[in-house]
Amino acid sequence: MHDHSHDTGRTRERPPHGRRALRALRREAPSTLAVLAQPCDFEAMRRYRSFPHRDHPGYLRAVERVLRFLTAQGVHIRLAPFDPARYARFCAETGLDPDSPRTRARYTAEIAVGAPTFPYGGEPVEALVPRLLGGPGSTPDGRRATVLPPSVGICRSCGRGPGPGATDRARTALGRLLDVAGPGSHHLVCSVSPTSGGAGLPLVAALGVPRGAAASTAAHPGDTEVLLFTTVLAAGLATGAPGGVVLRTTRAGRQTVRGWRLHGDWLRPLTEAEVFAAYCTDPATGAPVPPEPGVAYRPGVRLPPPNRSAP
Repeated sequence: MHDHSHDTGRTRERPPHGRRALRALRREAPSTLAVLAQPCDFEAMRRYRSFPHRDHPGYLRAVERVLRFLTAQGVHIRLAPFDPARYARFCAETGLDPDSPRTRARYTAEIAVGAPTFPYGGEPVEALVPRLLGGPGSTPDGRRATVLPPSVGICRSCGRGPGPGATDRARTALGRLLDVAGPGSHHLVCSVSPTSGGAGLPLVAALGVPRGAAASTAAHPGDTEVLLFTTVLAAGLATGAPGGVVLRTTRAGRQTVRGWRLHGDWLRPLTEAEVFAAYCTDPATGAPVPPEPGVAYRPGVRLPPPNRSAP
């Protein structure tokens, strides 16, 4: 092997033309990244052994590192939400193994062709999550539209959405959820299934509450996330559709998960066993799955209904 350490008079050789051409072509080839924006979607993908991520915040940080790396390479990136339910249908229709990174890449390529995407402009991942949650219903400035499917929350006779009573109860419920949340940062997810016999997809709304935010400020009705959360919750309370609320609290490096189910026109707390079963059972097979490390599953707290004062 020739030693170049003494060739001080020589200029460094340039990379071969073929390598430069490949790099240029890579910069001109766009990339699409499908992101699991919601914790519930992330949890659904954890059933697959080939899915390497253990917690949603760490996953989002990894997404941001990938985005910044590709941007530094001059690659044009488009983003789309990753929908686990549609992914499962895609695998069933194509006969592909859902527990495979190659299948996830194939599904992402299909998204790039047939679903709405938006370009990545260097934003931090926190700014991207609301746009991903909005999907096709997002407004041009990235806010999520509060459009309800006809099967949930819309009266077929008059065409109106949840009335003032349901909306007021939803706002009260959110305020009392934040009252019992305690110190730390919080993430709430409200999901409402279509009413019995109805068509359409479930409604899901997420609300993040940073550490130290007062309950009155975090539940301000003018905030877009709060408006969407209370609209989805009000739809469930008004129609009696199956649904629930999950509250994940992060404090001192540990997480606590509590849950409530929609019961009539209010929220009923889940027991600790029900919360554990909801998170540690494979929804497709019913088989147990290991709990998340560092996460405690606790029962929901009873919330006084609107005609009673909060504790």
